[in-house]
Amino acid sequence: MASRGRRGGAPAREDEPRRDERAEQQTPAPQGPVLPPPPPVDYGVFMQGLVQAMQTQAHTQAALQAQLEAQDGAVDVAWDAFVRLFRAKFIPEYIQDKMEQEFLSLTQGSMTVLEYEARFSEHSKYAPHIVEDERRKTKKFVMGLKPSLRTRLVAFDHRTLDEALSAACRQEGEMEQYLEEKKASQKRPAATFQRQDKKKMVYQTPQRSVTVNNSQVPSVRSPGVKKECPHCGKTHGGSECWLVAATTRSKIAQDFNRELSVERQPQQ
Repeated sequence: MASRGRRGGAPAREDEPRRDERAEQQTPAPQGPVLPPPPPVDYGVFMQGLVQAMQTQAHTQAALQAQLEAQDGAVDVAWDAFVRLFRAKFIPEYIQDKMEQEFLSLTQGSMTVLEYEARFSEHSKYAPHIVEDERRKTKKFVMGLKPSLRTRLVAFDHRTLDEALSAACRQEGEMEQYLEEKKASQKRPAATFQRQDKKKMVYQTPQRSVTVNNSQVPSVRSPGVKKECPHCGKTHGGSECWLVAATTRSKIAQDFNRELSVERQPQQ
């Protein structure tokens, strides 16, 4: 019994320090200073700081946006002021007055609608007291159009320049199409004017006396014989000469073209 206790208990107590020594030898020694453990985290304080940081970021972003908008407005104001100062220094006042008068008296004349709008926009900067009001600017543009367009646009009372410009271009296109069709109809062959109704009477032919057996006998030409026309010098049927009709139509066309040329005369 005693031998068992010595074999089972005493050797066990002797081996325990040896195992501890071997474990200490196997554990690597820490290099450098040993840092203390981190303090415990107070999550309430952490969340409060996070909320404050987010609020600060939002305020900073709003302030930055307001600053950018203010800078944009300042740039616009500064540019307008620069333009005024530039004109005042480098463009004489009498030149500015002359350009303003040209704008006030500007009309379309022989220009197209788009050409007139480009000239209108170019000269409008010399009359800011008019172009600042969109309705006044639109009215000035419409009243400067040629009469054939102005009478069609005045009734609509457009309030913006874009609306008036679109309507004027549309009306101009319709008028050009009408004039092209009119010109094409005037270029048709003249043979269309020579066709006469076969049922119309031919020119009356005078009777001519023929001597037969010492006696005067009036002779009458056959109904098929036609008299030479005093207008065109040809023989044709019908009571109306084609040359007279063509001349009348040509005169009407010349009057129409003369009226258009008066409207399209360039502005002096």
